[in-house]
Amino acid sequence: MSMFSGLIRVMERAARKAGGRLRRDFGEVEHLQVSRKGPADFVSKADMRAERTLYDELLTARPGWGFVLEEAGVIEGDEGKPRWIIDPLDGTSNFLHGIPHFAISIAVQEPRLDGKGWGEVTAAVVYDVIQDATYWAEKTRGAWLQDARLRVSARRGLTDALIATGIPFSGHGDFAEWSRIFGAIGPEVAGIRRFGAASLDLAYVAQGRFDGFWESGLNDWDTAAGCLLVREAGGFVSDFRGRSEPIHSKQVLAANDALHSKLHKLLAGSLR
Repeated sequence: MSMFSGLIRVMERAARKAGGRLRRDFGEVEHLQVSRKGPADFVSKADMRAERTLYDELLTARPGWGFVLEEAGVIEGDEGKPRWIIDPLDGTSNFLHGIPHFAISIAVQEPRLDGKGWGEVTAAVVYDVIQDATYWAEKTRGAWLQDARLRVSARRGLTDALIATGIPFSGHGDFAEWSRIFGAIGPEVAGIRRFGAASLDLAYVAQGRFDGFWESGLNDWDTAAGCLLVREAGGFVSDFRGRSEPIHSKQVLAANDALHSKLHKLLAGSLR
């Protein structure tokens, strides 16, 4: 059985506290579906309340650490200390429409040793709010769902692979690029899914539910935790050129070693 470190316990406690409020708000959103105004304003407030809860809990637990927040932006911490990268509600559109698939994502990023910017992500929690399930990882300690060790899928062939993606929508993303990639990958795989929460897509890759995932046009708070989950579960994460960085958001491709290579070849070929 795995043992939470003190850091992961702090992160999980904060996620659970914010998640409890989101579950209550989600029940209200379902009722608001019939209102004339619609629930968009309510959801925005729910998002901000969750972010504030996470900020307060984590600041109390680790004074002096910085923050990268979806709503409040970058809050600088003390020099030489890590920072939190937080998405308080990943899957906002699902939440807005009463679809029970959304998560809280928290990652810890360390400062570079040379003092120039930010380096590796060393801890991650993705909390599936409705399922009350905590995916977590720490550098060199593996990836876990509660106390069960996670491993990426062992599938080697594309014809057996189930791949996740995010689809561009109004005002966001590059439809032409996505269409070219879909046209290259779609005919080669067993299926493609779009669930609408990138942090959970990456957690599912780490768990072996999905065999791979690609998306572009995301933000650091969407993928910081998920990238570490995949890597600690034995998978590979890169951008569309095959380069590996601590966080991939503008372009992310994740899978096991064999499938990553095959998917990258298809993806890169589609964009030439």
